[in-house]
Amino acid sequence: MEDEPTARDAISAPDAQGRPRRVTRRFPLFTKDTARPEGGGRAAPSDAPAPARQWPMLVVIAGVALGLLLTAFDVFRVGILLIGAAMLAGGVLRGTLPSVGMLAVRSRFTDIVTYGVLGVLIVLLALTAQPKPLLEIPFLKDTLHFTLKN
Repeated sequence: MEDEPTARDAISAPDAQGRPRRVTRRFPLFTKDTARPEGGGRAAPSDAPAPARQWPMLVVIAGVALGLLLTAFDVFRVGILLIGAAMLAGGVLRGTLPSVGMLAVRSRFTDIVTYGVLGVLIVLLALTAQPKPLLEIPFLKDTLHFTLKN
């Protein structure tokens, strides 16, 4: 019983040698390392080649790259829609897969909201782009007329 460490108070923990030490719940003054985000592990086994381990990120990057290429070739609406769809797909992948590799940047909730909001905004901008918008939002037109009139 003598060699078993005992806790002195409610906030003590054993150190590397097993002796109890007092720990604090305050954040440290200097950060020594960072924690990987939840779901930030490899998306494929470690014996798979490097690109296969990061396939969710590669899917999103490929969608964005193809969208940028189409935009460069003057098919801008389809290209921008593809970029927005790739962002939405990133949010879906982040929400459904347990490990997404480098697609995990922050907490799962923050990543899903960020990818989702960016994807929806990009899609809406593509649909309302001139000439011949596919989606007309009336209050935007009124806002523009109000700001130019005054």
